[in-house]
Amino acid sequence: MNLIDIALNLFFPQTCCICEKICNEVICCRCKKKLEKIVFPHRKCFLEISGIYYDEHMHIFRYDGIIKQKIRQYKFKDKAYLYRLFGEIIYSNSKVMKYIRCYDYIIPIPLHKYRYRERGYNQAYLILKDLQKKDNTIKVKINILQKQKNIKPQSTLNKIDRKDNIRNAYSVINSIEVKNKKILLFDDVFTTGSTTNECSRILKENGAKKIGVLTIAKD
Repeated sequence: MNLIDIALNLFFPQTCCICEKICNEVICCRCKKKLEKIVFPHRKCFLEISGIYYDEHMHIFRYDGIIKQKIRQYKFKDKAYLYRLFGEIIYSNSKVMKYIRCYDYIIPIPLHKYRYRERGYNQAYLILKDLQKKDNTIKVKINILQKQKNIKPQSTLNKIDRKDNIRNAYSVINSIEVKNKKILLFDDVFTTGSTTNECSRILKENGAKKIGVLTIAKD
């Protein structure tokens, strides 16, 4: 540890991302034990089901309790540093890592440029960037999909309106990277699946071989 790191740790000591007590790790031992009781990576296949364009989906938690609280803080309360929490959760789970490695690369669901400016970061990409630092064999691509329409926030709409709202909101900007590839989409929360399904539809139309979805939580 260099002098700068020592000084930073002295004045701004690292804390557990959950209980916020001073800790040398991203998650303290006590909070890790609590997480172990609620983490349950669940994988479900959707092969050849009409209207669903992704082939499978894995989520790590239910969207409630402490996980819901931390995701909302991460997205809406300017607590960007919580990317470390979710990156560590993914990296430390062998089942999730095995799922990721089944794909050629992983794509964070993109934000529209106006939403990005408002928030200051893409929450999905920050997590994947951290994960790639931990395991450089994971390929993260951000030059495949773009969000071309600045639509109403999906969280404010019901299931039917979400599907209409998201239609044609995304486009592929690099079709060469898509054709015959196994692509994993990553997002924080899966609610109705409208966003991931629309992204999957666009990717399949551009020649993707297989589409998987990974989310931190499922509502």
